[in-house]
Amino acid sequence: MKLPASPQFAAAGAILRKLREEGHQAYLAGGCVRDLLLGREPKDYDVTTSATPDIVLDLFPRTFAVGAHFGVVLVSAEIEGQPTLTEVATFRSDGAYSDGRHPDQVRYTLSAEEDVQRRDFTINGLLLDPDQLNGHTPSALDYVGGLADLESGIICAIGLPSRRFEEDHLRMLRAIRFAARLNFTIDPATQAAIRALAPKIQAVSRERVRDELTRMLTEGQARRAFELLDQTGLLAEVLPEAAKLKGVQQPPQYHPEGDVWTHTLMLLAQLEPGCPMTLAWGALLHDIGKPATYQPATGPNDRIRFNGHVEVGVRIAAEICRRLRFSNEESAQILALVQNHMRFADTPRMKTSTLKRFFRLNRFPEHLVLHRMDCMASSGNLDHYNFAEERYRTMPAEEVRPTPLLTGRELIAAGYQPGAKFKEMLHAVEEAQLEGSIHTEEEALALVRAQFKV
Repeated sequence: MKLPASPQFAAAGAILRKLREEGHQAYLAGGCVRDLLLGREPKDYDVTTSATPDIVLDLFPRTFAVGAHFGVVLVSAEIEGQPTLTEVATFRSDGAYSDGRHPDQVRYTLSAEEDVQRRDFTINGLLLDPDQLNGHTPSALDYVGGLADLESGIICAIGLPSRRFEEDHLRMLRAIRFAARLNFTIDPATQAAIRALAPKIQAVSRERVRDELTRMLTEGQARRAFELLDQTGLLAEVLPEAAKLKGVQQPPQYHPEGDVWTHTLMLLAQLEPGCPMTLAWGALLHDIGKPATYQPATGPNDRIRFNGHVEVGVRIAAEICRRLRFSNEESAQILALVQNHMRFADTPRMKTSTLKRFFRLNRFPEHLVLHRMDCMASSGNLDHYNFAEERYRTMPAEEVRPTPLLTGRELIAAGYQPGAKFKEMLHAVEEAQLEGSIHTEEEALALVRAQFKV
């Protein structure tokens, strides 16, 4: 195994060595061990130790007792000029979880084996012995069967699945995310427990649910994640609006792929790892208004219609964004993607000024990508995409957002009284400028004089 050369890995190694030198047990734990054994680069590293929080706080000069009541301390260090934060947790055994998230009481222990029993899934219950870190095949301590499940590609809860999910209901979503991201299957007993307890996800804060769903959408396996959400009953609990997409038929001449749910899944399958979260949510919600606007064909010469589905979809998406507590900026972009996803069909017939204003949409490349995915998940016809993409790519930025030829100052100098008409005058000037019919301040003033009396 090739060990990472990152500052984060070096910082964790230094912490392990210091703890060991002081006579404490210490291991890498959790997801970083899983990823190392899978040959993946962990994003961060967690350390678990027999040292109590007060000892950890004393041993390291820069620490933050962010979760000391749960045995967790953040250790800060600077490695090769880069700041690092490493979570160091004391071996513990948890009591009951009355709130479905935090243990009511924590008991520290000197047993690493006892500590891993409280963790969520077997593949996250592995410990890495720092004494083996210099070898090519570091050995993992495995008290829960995690190595076998890692080898077999299985997501399995540690101990009794229902107990693990009762302790922290969010673990049900995490099981889905890990299975999708790693392309693993979920152990039957673990999946059965998720189905039985799915309604309890309602007790989890909306922010935590939002963040897990966002990770599912942006880690590169969004389609599988949402298929698993559906299969386990979680989709109807966290996004009932998306569950309603199932079985909503579409006109086959435009959507040979099938119903709206299938179409949406085909968009999700195109989302790449690390894609913008707003694009991912836009892809998920772009047709969210179709179930409410479905109209069946009324005869052999008619077809299925979804009149007004964009407007209805924007309202539904706005409620979802509000419910999941997206920021105003995130919500605005997601709603803009839903609102504008059908406009590309009009681009070849748009006036030049209208097309330029279309290109001014915030983060317009996301609109382009969404439209392309929409096409590829239906007819496959990219004519409108190719037209818009070529025009957007080749049109100079100064033509899309030209410097205004007139401002209110010039209008006042020309004898016009400030007022509501100014907006109308300046819009008329900008329209002509975007169309290319005027190019100078003199031409702009002539246009204003011709259309508006002093």
